[in-house]
Amino acid sequence: MNLFRLALAYALRRPLPTFLVIVLLAVGVATVALTLLLSRELEDRLTRDAAGIDLVVGAKGSPLQLVLAGVYHVDVPPGNIPLAAIATLRANPLIRQVIPLALGDSFRGFRIVGTEPALVEHYGGALREGRLWEKPLEAVLGSAVANASGLRVGDAFAGSHGLAEGGGEHADAPYRVTGILAPTGTVLDRLVLTDIASVWAVHDAHHADADHDADEHARETREGNHGKGSADVAPEREVTLALVRYRSPLAAANLARAINKDTELVAASPAFETARLLTVFGVGIDLIRAFALLLMAASALMLFVALAQALEDRRYDLAILRTLGASRTQVALVLLAESLMLAAVGAALGLLLAHIAALGIGAWLPQAAPLAAAARRWLPEEWAVVALALGAGILAALWPAWRAWRLDVAATLADG
Repeated sequence: MNLFRLALAYALRRPLPTFLVIVLLAVGVATVALTLLLSRELEDRLTRDAAGIDLVVGAKGSPLQLVLAGVYHVDVPPGNIPLAAIATLRANPLIRQVIPLALGDSFRGFRIVGTEPALVEHYGGALREGRLWEKPLEAVLGSAVANASGLRVGDAFAGSHGLAEGGGEHADAPYRVTGILAPTGTVLDRLVLTDIASVWAVHDAHHADADHDADEHARETREGNHGKGSADVAPEREVTLALVRYRSPLAAANLARAINKDTELVAASPAFETARLLTVFGVGIDLIRAFALLLMAASALMLFVALAQALEDRRYDLAILRTLGASRTQVALVLLAESLMLAAVGAALGLLLAHIAALGIGAWLPQAAPLAAAARRWLPEEWAVVALALGAGILAALWPAWRAWRLDVAATLADG
């Protein structure tokens, strides 16, 4: 007697309950697997983006906001810091490297970052075509920016004020694309890189017209107060923040505390703030997983009900099998095989749906593009999801299988 062929025949005799059990189990498995893929990709992405950055130094404000703005580029910075602060940091013997960043504008939702070529080197970036910027208003696009915008080397574009799309455009100070970076799988893919002087030039041009009336008023005031020492003073240049790397382990113990205590700056640790961020996200992910496990439990309960009802309908068939030479164990194993078969189909379908959903999200959202690559990988934790689904199938079949094992053949045949 072929147990699995018989179990398949029994499952196909009741198509609607079989279909509902498989769908419910597949939804539960897909939800669990998708949260695994999303959480793993989120953790990997945060780790990749913050790799090698020991501190983010910026203006007074929230350390988490500083890290979100300076490392992950998903928030606005708390303010600016004097350019002289960069020189002070570089003179500190505990600091190995300082990479200044000047933020403020974006292009189609991608942040424009004024910086130095050291940022590209830090993330292991390489040019896919063109060259790095060499003078103000030249820009290099990350791979995701180039793919989403369709811009190529030699094209021009105007930045928008702020991080979100829809801000006022700086049409009077367009950038020229000089290079496009190859994909790195880091935040570099989602940035437009340029010289710090470009950010200053764009905002100087932006404020020129707005300050025209004020300049006229100031000129008239100076003419009326000539001889009173009211000479023009050029404003001090500023940057937004700096990414800092330690020179030695000793810096980890003292540097951040010294900066926070002795200066007007704030030093935030990406590792610490990322851990806090993952804790916040973890609560939501755990709730989603709990809901998915509830769906799997509901599918196991439905499978149990279906098998119990099927046992009542098959009592006479099972009694005939016993008279034809099938043992008690073989009869019980028919129900167990049917339950395992349905659980395996539901688990396989659920995992397939999860990976297809992750692939679709990665293709649909440019910011989630790395998720498409993650969807093509198999996580070790997914074996646990398969084991959980099969375990639910076994539990659902235990009581019906036990009743089939104890079936009274003579009484069942006598009842007809």
